[in-house]
Order: sequence, then structure tokens, then C-alpha cells
Amino acid sequence: MVSHGSGNLPVITHPDKIYRIGEITQIIKGVLEETIGPIWVEGEISNYKLHTSGHRYFSLKDEAAALRCVMWRGMGQRLGFEPTDGLRVRAFGQLTVYPPQGTYQLVASQIITVGIGPLEIAFQKLKEKLLREGLFEPERKRPLPVFPSTVGVVTSPTGAAFVDITRTIGERHPGMRIVLCPARVQGEGAREEIVRAIERLNARDDVEVLIVGRGGGSLEDLWPFNEETVARAIAASRLPVISAVGHEVDYTIADMVADMRAATPTAAAQIVTEGWVRAQRDLPNLAHGLLRAVNAIVGSRRQHWERLRLSHAMRRPADLLQQWSQRLDDTHDRLQRAIDLRLQQGRERLSAVGSRLDALSPEGVLRRGYSITRRRGDNVPLRDASAVSSGQLLETRLSVGTITSKVTSTHVPPAAQTEDKGL
Repeated sequence: MVSHGSGNLPVITHPDKIYRIGEITQIIKGVLEETIGPIWVEGEISNYKLHTSGHRYFSLKDEAAALRCVMWRGMGQRLGFEPTDGLRVRAFGQLTVYPPQGTYQLVASQIITVGIGPLEIAFQKLKEKLLREGLFEPERKRPLPVFPSTVGVVTSPTGAAFVDITRTIGERHPGMRIVLCPARVQGEGAREEIVRAIERLNARDDVEVLIVGRGGGSLEDLWPFNEETVARAIAASRLPVISAVGHEVDYTIADMVADMRAATPTAAAQIVTEGWVRAQRDLPNLAHGLLRAVNAIVGSRRQHWERLRLSHAMRRPADLLQQWSQRLDDTHDRLQRAIDLRLQQGRERLSAVGSRLDALSPEGVLRRGYSITRRRGDNVPLRDASAVSSGQLLETRLSVGTITSKVTSTHVPPAAQTEDKGL
């Protein structure tokens, strides 16, 4: 039961009653709309989206909080401009509650611009600075390797971006090796981890190209990739860098500095595997074209000899011509066999390389019966029994599934203890 107390505000008078969620939401909605009338709100636009319905959805934020907003299509058509992320505005509207999600929002009827938000200002200033230094120039962009065997990835190990990259590479070229250097890709400390990951992968001899990125998000979520330290780490990389930050519409400083920008993490995986996919697709056509060229040469030579054989000058040495004709047939057969052999050898070498790469991959090692054991919550494989103690939880990864175990005792061979002490 709902009654009205002072100020005509609804009050729940029976705390022992069990209320439905919809009832509570309607009570809150009524309190909000009756207590706070139409108001002006000032903030920076974030997560702006013009829906196909014509409605506009966005958030207004300042240093303390964020407020969800919606502007219906009819009001939006009268704006006279299209808002963008980072724009500082004042919005006039009614605070209300959106019942399906139980969230409060401002239904805006007017929007006027105030200025550009601090993040957008920082973005433009850094962009102009690096542009003057020449970090965006096409001349400094390095070509990507056509047939890389190992690709380094800088992203969160738990994000959708890494899943998309590994799935796409696995489908297009299973023999390619992926080296993940995990890093936070948003929030406090993300820029430092991204820089360290780029530097660590550059120190390796086996990595040939880097993919640096994450999935989509708000301007704040993507901000580490607009940091100067990250941009300079990408520019200083000795390895070519593919930037794969956000979705196709997102554009960051990292995209501008990198050697190539991919619209999405999936697109980045397609780029690094394109050479292998194209080679596998074109190999039959190349073989067919080579065989056709050989047959054309042989046919031309045979016609030439046939004309000579039938000529008046060559009628007498007909036997000699027949011998040369036979030799030509033998040469054609040997050449055909040689071509077939080279094509077969090429296929076998390609298959062998793929098998060796697969055997050397972590998944290949696991399939041969080996396992990888780590301390729970730690990504570093255990190599020494002295690195664990009784009671610790361990996770053992097998080819299929994982095993969680607890350490009850450890044993380190005396010889290993002597080596550790430097004796």
C-alpha cells in the first residue's frame, strides 16, 4: 500500500508487505519525477549513439559521476547539429526511471554546446604534437612480413579480443604460433603494462609482428591507447605493429602511429595470415599455369620439327627426325615428371613445416602427453619444486581440461640444491 506524506511524496506504509520489482520501480519513478522537475545538466558527452530508430543515447559525465540520457527522434531532428563524444554540453530535460533496467536517466529535450571536454582536448593536443614530429608519416610505416610464423599479441588474456584473434588465426593458418604478453587494456596502470608488453616482445628473437589492441568501449575505456607513452612505445618498436583497438568506428593515437591499423582484432588476425591463405589458394593455379606453359613450349617445338621433317630438304634424313621427335617426347615426359615431383616436394615441405610448428606449439606439446603446471592465479609455468610450498594450490593443464591439486610435500634432488647454492 502506498500513501502520501508531507510534500505529496509517496511513502511505503507497510514494510512487512512483499513488493514486486515493478511496484518499487514505479514508486521511485514517481518520487523522482515529482520531486525534481525539468532541469539543466552540464557535462561531457560519452558513449554517444544515434540509433537506427532516430533516438539518441549518450551519457553526460564530469569528474564525479555519469548520467545516462536519451533524446527522442522528434527532439533530435530539431538540434541543428550532431553531438559527438568529448563535446561539453548543457542538456535540458526531465529526470525519470527506465523501468526495464531500473536505472534513472534524463529525457533531454534541448542540447546546447559549451565546449570540448578535457579528454577530447588532450587527444587533439597529443595528435598535433606527434603529427609535428612526423610519427604519422606514411614513409616511416614498415611493411608487414608476408609469411610470419610467430605473432606477438598485447591485450588482456580474458578479453574478447584475444578470443577473436586466436580463433581467426586457428581457422586460417593453424600452424602460426601466438605469443601472448598479457596487459591490462583499460583503467589505472594499463598504459604502463601495454608499454612493458611491447618492450618484452621486442626483446624476443622469434616474434615477427605485433598485434596491440582490445575490443570496443567508451572513450574512457580506450584511453590508454591515446597515451603518449603507448604511442612512443609503438613508434620505437623494432617489430612492425598492427593496431587493433575497438570497433571500426573507433580511432586512437595508437592507430595513427602503428604501421597498420586494423578495424577490429579479428581483422588484425586476418591481416597476419593473409599471405599464407593466399599462397594456399594460389598454389594449384600456379602449378596449372606452369604446366600449361611447358605444354605450349613443347607443342611449339614439335610443330617446328614436324615442318622440318616434311620439308624437301629433310625428306632424306627422315630417320634422324624421328629420333629427335622421340627424344622430344622423352624430354617432355621427364620434364612433366620433374614438375610433378617439385610440386609434391613443395606440398610435403609446406605440410612438414605446418606439422613442426604445430608440434612446437603449447597445444601440440600437451597432445603428446605433457602437461603445464602453474601456481593457481599465476601464469608462469613451474620448473622447480622449490618454488612451491605445502598447502599451495596448483593448476595442471592437460590436452583436455585442467586438474587442480594441493601441494602436500616437495622433493628437490640434492644435485639441484647444490647447483642452486653455486657449489
